Amino acid sequence: MAVKRLTGKINVVDAARQRIINIFNNGLTVYMAFSGGKDSLCLAHVVLKLIQEGKINPKQLIVHFIDEEAIYSCIERTVIEWRKKFILAGARFDWYCIEVRHFNCFNELSNDESFICWDSQKKDVWVRQPPKFAIRDHPLLRHRKDTYQDFLDRLCLDGITIIGVRVAESLQRLQAQARRAANKYKGKKKLYPIYDWKDKDVWLYLKNENVKIPEIYLYLWQVGMNRRQLRVSQFFSIDTSRSLVQMNEYYPDLMERIIRREPNAYLAALYWDSEMFGRASRKRKEMEKGQAKRDYKAELLIIFNEFDKRFTTPHKRQIAAHYRNFFLEASSIVDNDDCQKIYEGLINGDPKLRTLRALYHHVYGKYVDVAKKGVIRNG
Repeated sequence: MAVKRLTGKINVVDAARQRIINIFNNGLTVYMAFSGGKDSLCLAHVVLKLIQEGKINPKQLIVHFIDEEAIYSCIERTVIEWRKKFILAGARFDWYCIEVRHFNCFNELSNDESFICWDSQKKDVWVRQPPKFAIRDHPLLRHRKDTYQDFLDRLCLDGITIIGVRVAESLQRLQAQARRAANKYKGKKKLYPIYDWKDKDVWLYLKNENVKIPEIYLYLWQVGMNRRQLRVSQFFSIDTSRSLVQMNEYYPDLMERIIRREPNAYLAALYWDSEMFGRASRKRKEMEKGQAKRDYKAELLIIFNEFDKRFTTPHKRQIAAHYRNFFLEASSIVDNDDCQKIYEGLINGDPKLRTLRALYHHVYGKYVDVAKKGVIRNG
């Protein structure tokens, strides 16, 4: 869908504050998703300041942290600090260490939801131990079947959930937010007060407000990650897996604990600079220098002709079918570079089809641009 951008009359911080005040004025329970990451810290700080200023009622607030087990120690320390802050401010803070499904990019490179956080069958190889105060079970939880999103959707039905999601991080988020705005948020129970913040707004806010950030961001910057790559999540998600080997320099026992929990993680040590993890780094270019240019359209045809052999689970077949349909639909207008992007999106795993949607807009957007130029030249 087309998205029209408008410039507001107030800055993004003031806009976020007003949105949060409006949400609390509904009088409903307000649930806040907290992760300890940079966006989550911005949202948490804005909310905490409003509590301290007496502009929102802390008794309405319940903060949820879903501990995904395979997280950096500095993230855990950050969440512990903010748990204390919210409890002292009069809010409730629920820290869950429960068996939910999570993405695992090391499971046959399918990037599916096969990792079970806090797997009761693998206690001896947990990446770390849960805090003593953590909630380990809940009547609404379907053990080993739910993702944490499934669980929270049922848990928060009686209130409004606020989340630190920003549309600047992906085209899909921008379009989703535009659809919500077009429907005037009717019936929506998830709201995103900082949705219009850009990366520079996040870092500037954290600096201006002197908010302490987990040192993992500094380490990622030191090893050469650019500003848009400074994203921290559970170890077996594709965003984080790319940096695991480099982070072992700062956390000496990191890879040992990770490989004990997920043996296939050794692939990160061997191939993290290859197409296996969707890398487009200088090192990968050097490794592939001198190799003959691959015909990615031909390789895609081979893969799709061997569909059942290549994709052996319902999840893999479902994702691959979407890619196949897009490839067949766009085959007359894609070039080899486009086919390479389709190929790498397919083999890297794309469980939420984010890469595919971005490819769709890239390919057809490029086609429209070329067509317009042709019309102008012919005119």
